[in-house]
Amino acid sequence: QVVAVYGTLSDLLSVASNKLGIKATSVYNGKGGLIDDIALIRDDDVLFVCEGEPFIDPQTDGRAQEELTGSHTDWLTLNVGGRYFTTTRSTLVNKEPDSMLAHMFKDKDAWGNKQDPRGAFLIDRSPEYFEPILNYLRHGQLIVNDGINLLGRYCLSAIPQLFLLGMKALPSGEGRGSFNSQPAEDHSPISRKEFVRFLLATPTKSELRCQGLNFSGADLSRLDLRYINFKMANLSRCNLAHANLCCANLERADLSGSVLDCANLQGVKMLCSNAEGASLKGCNFEDPSGIKANLEGEEVLPGVDMEGSQMTGINLRVATLKNAKLKNCNLRGATLAGTDLENCDLSGCDLQEANLRGSNVKGAIFEEMLTPLHMSQSVR
Repeated sequence: QVVAVYGTLSDLLSVASNKLGIKATSVYNGKGGLIDDIALIRDDDVLFVCEGEPFIDPQTDGRAQEELTGSHTDWLTLNVGGRYFTTTRSTLVNKEPDSMLAHMFKDKDAWGNKQDPRGAFLIDRSPEYFEPILNYLRHGQLIVNDGINLLGRYCLSAIPQLFLLGMKALPSGEGRGSFNSQPAEDHSPISRKEFVRFLLATPTKSELRCQGLNFSGADLSRLDLRYINFKMANLSRCNLAHANLCCANLERADLSGSVLDCANLQGVKMLCSNAEGASLKGCNFEDPSGIKANLEGEEVLPGVDMEGSQMTGINLRVATLKNAKLKNCNLRGATLAGTDLENCDLSGCDLQEANLRGSNVKGAIFEEMLTPLHMSQSVR
C-alpha cells in the first residue's frame, strides 16, 4: 500500500490498520529499525507495520536480490564493551560503505572478526556512544539519550568514536540530543597529547574544524596541520615550529607570542589574525602552484619576527607590521599597499615588484637591499 504520512505516529498506525485490516501497533523501516517518532520517516521510505510481533526482513531469504545488490541482510549480534546489539549486516554496510564497520562485515570473515562464547562479534568501544551510531546507520539521524555528551571535553569523546569507526561527518539535527558542531563549554586549553589523539582518529579526507577552540600554550610543533580550520582559535604562546600549516585557516586567530619558526605556511589564510610578538623566522609562504598566503587585515603582525622568511607574492595589504623584523625576507611581488611598516627592519629584503603604495615606511631600515627600491613603489 502507498499512503500519505502525516500527523502523529498514532495517526499513521490508525491509517495502516484501516488500509490493511489489522490492528497495527508497531512500525519498522526497511532495515528493521523500530520507528518511535514520525519525524524519523523520510520520503520514499518503505515501512513495515505489525501487530506486535518481531520484525522479519522479507529479503532475508531472497538470494537473487542479494546477488543483484551485493549486500547481506543476515542478522548478527555485536558485543560492544560488554553490551549486546542485534542488527543486520546490511545496516552496518550500506549506509556508510567506506567505514570501518562496513569493511569489517561486508565480506564474511574477511577481517577474521573475534567472537565471544555466545557467537557475538567483539568490538572494543563504548556501548553508550555506539548505540546512537547504530541508530544513525539504521534511520539516518543521530539521536542520543540524556546525559550523553556528543562533543565531550575538547570534542574528544563521541566524535572520535565516529572517526575511529570511519564515519563521515554526520548531518546536523535539530532539538535536544541532535548532533551539534559547536565547541563544548569547557574552554580549558587542549594539550598536545589530546590533540594528537584527535588527529590520529580523524580520516585524512575529513574536514577538521577547530574553530574557536583553545590551544593556548600547547606544543603543536612538527605536526601535520594542513587544511585545518583554526578560525578564531586561541593559539597564543603555542609552539608551532616546523609545523605544516599549508592552506590552514588562521583567520582572526590569536597567535600572539607563538613560535612558528620554519613552519610551512603555503597558502595560509591569516586575515585579521593577531600575531603580536610572534616569531616566524624562516617560514615558507611561497607556494609553487600559485596559491598565495593571505595576511591581509588590521593590527595583524605588530612586532613580529619574520626574519629570513620566503614570502613571494604574499598579501599583507593594510596589515600592521610596526616594529617587525623582516630582515632578509623574500617579498618579491608582495602586496604591501597601505601596510604600516614604521620602524621595520627590511635590511637585505628582496622587494622587486612589491606594491608599497600608500604604505607607512617612517623609520624603516632599507639597508643592503637585494634590488633597488623605486620611489614609485611607495608614495608615503
